[in-house]
Amino acid sequence: MVEFSKVNLKDIEEDDEGEEEGEEVESAPPLKVGEEREIGSNGLKKKLMKRGLNWETPQFGDEVTVHYVGSLSDGSIFISTRASNEPFTLKLGRGDIVIGLDHGIVTMRRGEVALFTLPPELAYGASGRAGIPPNAVVQLEVELLSWITVVDVCKDGGIIKKILENGEQIGPPGDLDEVRVNYKAMLVDGTIVADTRDEGVEFYIKDGHFCPALVKAIKTMKKGERVNLVVQPQYGFGEVGKKSNELPSIPPKSTLSISAELLSFKRVIDITGDLKVKKKVLREGEGTVTANEGAAVTVRYKAMLEDGTVFERKGIDGEQPLEFITDEEQTIVGLDRAVSTMKKNEYALVTISPEYGFGSTEVKQDLAVVPPSSTILYEVEMLDFVREKAPWEMSNAERIEAAAWKKEEGNQLFKNGKYQRAAKKYDKAADYVGEDGYLTGDDEKVVKSLRVSCWLNGAACSLKLNNFGEAINLCSKILDVESCNVKALYRRAQAYMGISELHSAEMDIKRASEADPHNREIKLIQKSLKQLQAESNRRDAKLYKAMFPSTSKDASTAAKRLKTGEDDTRDEYVSAMEAGNASVDQAASDTTAKT
Repeated sequence: MVEFSKVNLKDIEEDDEGEEEGEEVESAPPLKVGEEREIGSNGLKKKLMKRGLNWETPQFGDEVTVHYVGSLSDGSIFISTRASNEPFTLKLGRGDIVIGLDHGIVTMRRGEVALFTLPPELAYGASGRAGIPPNAVVQLEVELLSWITVVDVCKDGGIIKKILENGEQIGPPGDLDEVRVNYKAMLVDGTIVADTRDEGVEFYIKDGHFCPALVKAIKTMKKGERVNLVVQPQYGFGEVGKKSNELPSIPPKSTLSISAELLSFKRVIDITGDLKVKKKVLREGEGTVTANEGAAVTVRYKAMLEDGTVFERKGIDGEQPLEFITDEEQTIVGLDRAVSTMKKNEYALVTISPEYGFGSTEVKQDLAVVPPSSTILYEVEMLDFVREKAPWEMSNAERIEAAAWKKEEGNQLFKNGKYQRAAKKYDKAADYVGEDGYLTGDDEKVVKSLRVSCWLNGAACSLKLNNFGEAINLCSKILDVESCNVKALYRRAQAYMGISELHSAEMDIKRASEADPHNREIKLIQKSLKQLQAESNRRDAKLYKAMFPSTSKDASTAAKRLKTGEDDTRDEYVSAMEAGNASVDQAASDTTAKT
């Protein structure tokens, strides 16, 4: 027969309350052998007789195994497990011996021996018991032999996990990870209903396996951890049970006991945040440092279709490995993004959806043709990489030079219509000359001009990409340091118009016009704004009329006065936008050249 843990929701609630008291005890300095101290404020005393091992102590809810000897103040013994040499197992928090003793055991370490003195209210009270007089002070000498940690996985008593063997400091696995688990499931009468034997079974956490309880428990486990699970029907097979051709079927409403061991797991990382580029780590790399954007990397790989057809190899069978700079479009986007996250000697399987691979076109590769819209896989090993220097690793002169170079790269990308990549270059250039006050004098002026130039050009990219919020953010940063920067006011007005914040746009255009009254682009966008405001007024008038159909004829006449030519309104607004974004900031480029 399978022995099931007697755990219920009331026990768990009591355990939580007791745990706080245990923490209070542990805040005191450790006892010396032979020293006695009162624990808490209820009169419980502890005298250390023998030190324990390590530093861990059990918690309320755990199942502990102890030897104990109980005696009265006159020295007479009323109970002893040593006499029969049969240790006693109890669940902390239930008062299986006496409730006061549980509060003492949670302060003990494995192998420790302690003498606890309990006042009557923590022992057998005013009534006493056989061999123990009423209102007796008792002493219990306890040796903590071992314990099993008990966890209520779902906090509702539906899955109780007993940790039989602690695992390594690796884990727990995440939803995307692939795990190898060895488990055996039984009914209450001991009938085996599932058994993976010693080799275990592999599956992805997100795909589930056997029953919901198994997956939920595995997500709390570490590599090498062995547990026993007591699973109530709602986390097993519920009202319907499970039929099987090979093993006995599982009846409806069955409680299960599952012994499980997490043998290993492989981390799966969502590289792009949309599950379209995933990296499964087959072998961990060295250290903690990974490649980054702009790193010079050397990799070997085998590229395959989903059916296993190999279409390309690099660095295998005598071929040269691939060397490239990340984030420079020197390989497909999915591979580039995955390699940027790898450590030296890391080995991984990268799964790439068409959007980050070869798209909807057919591509002829070295060994095979990649059909349109194919998901592809790369077995990649990072042989070596040289990271791009971070700003804090550079001298002042190097930072200025790197920023100017990144800005120029951004300018070229902007001219070629690659606005997303250009924006990243401008952002990185601005990081190199960040606002950290590390320069003074002429160098400070050069850096400030370069930083403002990068923000302006980044705002131009954001407008091209219809990322109006980022454009507003970048222009606002400029206006915080240069309140009358005409280009920043102009581009922020464009962004406000893009999100229909017409009043804010009007304020920026007014400030820009005051700063540069003869600027042709400002006049164009001012005209476009007026037309957009007219459109907005007409829409408001129609809405008002629909809400209040009995309004006066005067209101209708006023609405008609707002009518103006609509056909060319949008075209003129677009023309104004294009005029403002036709090129990046040449004046700032000239300033950078001088540096």
